Amino acid sequence: MLARNATKAELAQLYQALAGVATPEQAAALLEDVCTIAEVNEMAQRLEVAFLLDAGESYLAIQDKTGCSPTTIARVSKALNYGPGGYRAVIDAASATASGAGAAAGDAGRGL
Repeated sequence: MLARNATKAELAQLYQALAGVATPEQAAALLEDVCTIAEVNEMAQRLEVAFLLDAGESYLAIQDKTGCSPTTIARVSKALNYGPGGYRAVIDAASATASGAGAAAGDAGRGL
């Protein structure tokens, strides 16, 4: 039997759960419960690609740093530039947090 797509109500419940997470520890626990470790790792890697693209890194440099395929990098680039704004919101929030704290922590936490 083929799995069905999630209903609008199920998706809304997931989005509400994600929006309700208050700490990185709670986010980690939720993601580890909902996703496989491989899925969490892939999401983390894609987010890193988005940060690197936003910083002006080349596809080749990003591929070397992350091990991501050019296809994945292009997909993240497309979402970053033309998607609904999820990557942009996270990048901007991390930037604002880092600026507000005066931190130049590099990759460590990215102010999230």
